[in-house]
Amino acid sequence: MQEMELLKQRLLQAVDEHQEELLGLVSSLIQIPSENPPKDSTDVTHFVYNYLKKNDIEMEIHEASPKMYNLVGKIGSPEGKKLIYCGHTDVVPAGDLSKWDFPPFSGEIVDGWMLGRGASDMKAGLGGIMFAAVLLKRLNVELPGELVLAIVPDEETGGEDGVPWLLENNLIHGDGSMIAEPSSPNHPTLAQKGSCWFKLTVTGVPGHGSLSPLEGVNAITDAIRAIAEIRKVYELEIEPPEEVKEILRVSNDYMRLHEREKYEGILEKISCNIGTIHGGTKSNVVPDSCTVEVDCRLPFGITQNEVYALIENKLDEMGIIYQIEPFGFRSNANFTSPNDPVCRAIVDNITYVTNEEAYGVMQWASSDARHFRDYNIPVLQYGPAYLPSIHGYNEKVKTEDIIRCAKVYLLAAIDFLNEPAS
Repeated sequence: MQEMELLKQRLLQAVDEHQEELLGLVSSLIQIPSENPPKDSTDVTHFVYNYLKKNDIEMEIHEASPKMYNLVGKIGSPEGKKLIYCGHTDVVPAGDLSKWDFPPFSGEIVDGWMLGRGASDMKAGLGGIMFAAVLLKRLNVELPGELVLAIVPDEETGGEDGVPWLLENNLIHGDGSMIAEPSSPNHPTLAQKGSCWFKLTVTGVPGHGSLSPLEGVNAITDAIRAIAEIRKVYELEIEPPEEVKEILRVSNDYMRLHEREKYEGILEKISCNIGTIHGGTKSNVVPDSCTVEVDCRLPFGITQNEVYALIENKLDEMGIIYQIEPFGFRSNANFTSPNDPVCRAIVDNITYVTNEEAYGVMQWASSDARHFRDYNIPVLQYGPAYLPSIHGYNEKVKTEDIIRCAKVYLLAAIDFLNEPAS
């Protein structure tokens, strides 16, 4: 135990001594635009590959589809346990540049804040896991197991070219995984709501606008009626299974403690966002088609298929002619036990580094975590972030959070890989 304590202190000191390298790495990642869409991870992949190779970490490059590259690197002993540290290289588009207070790909540090698109989601976390692996390699830390870096594209669109592609092609394996996605400083996320994205296409009958509503069937007005019915899924009372009630209780308590009372209850509800609507050709033609994109997030206790069945039954009763086509993020609610070794390794070392209470909570969104759980790999998410800025203008993260997370990544890898397999 004394030897392990000395190693941990050595690693913490190393992060402090090389923090400028860590921050410079994150800044460089932000300065490489990797917006998705479009699907092109070429430039950021080359940078990551060259940085890790320069630091003696051999990386395999796997092209899942044109210009969509996955990187897999390993350090330590392949004979022991395997821990996957995962991060995605893509970011959401910067949007209207005039609404930013600084260039979105600046990567500048101002008053203790790292600035730019991807600062919180999730190039600071990506830089942290890269830096952790480099320090372990540089300091010749003997690992009784294997730390696997899985650096992927295509997370922000819910695409299939990243984590699911690596898993399906048997290119990564693990006894546990940590994704460096944004989280609260002391509260990693160990459960996610399900995701049910679908496109509703309503079909009508064209006619002359001057005769509407006597002539034709208006697809837009039918879509409006359908939308009103679909939004009622939020009102459903859903009973969660016993096995997740404690996670829900802790997560709701967390929201109250952190002044998020207005969101209380969302974990047990089907959220419903009408994201886009397109229909018609011109004002004097009865529209014969209208397409609506919907994002529902599902609590424990209901599945995607059950939601589709509920919606379809209602629309059928209303006599609407429609088609539902799933797309994007699709999953049922999923979780990892807080008692799993990978969760304990992260949570215990947050407390070790910060001297503050840490515990896992549930996330109301979705992520790549669902794919790991599909393959029976326990997983949680922990990363530096200023949560209000994610996917918005003026995205940023505190530099102290970047440094803290890198320390946790290092120590958690040591604890997890040194613990005997169960």
